[in-house]
Amino acid sequence: MITLNGERSEAGAGERLAEVLARMGVQGDARGVAVAVDGEVVARADWEHHELREGARVEVLTAMQGG
Repeated sequence: MITLNGERSEAGAGERLAEVLARMGVQGDARGVAVAVDGEVVARADWEHHELREGARVEVLTAMQGG
């Protein structure tokens, strides 16, 4: 189990970050999206290969325009 944006998620250890993001509707070519795992930013090029470990904290941030 991991924590995804502050909430428990059923995603498990060994699952790839890209798979979790795809279930959220975030594709690899999404613009304005940053992802951090355990406080470290994961480069977009690594999403497909980054395996999550048990208890990982994943934060998905999206840029928003406005003022």
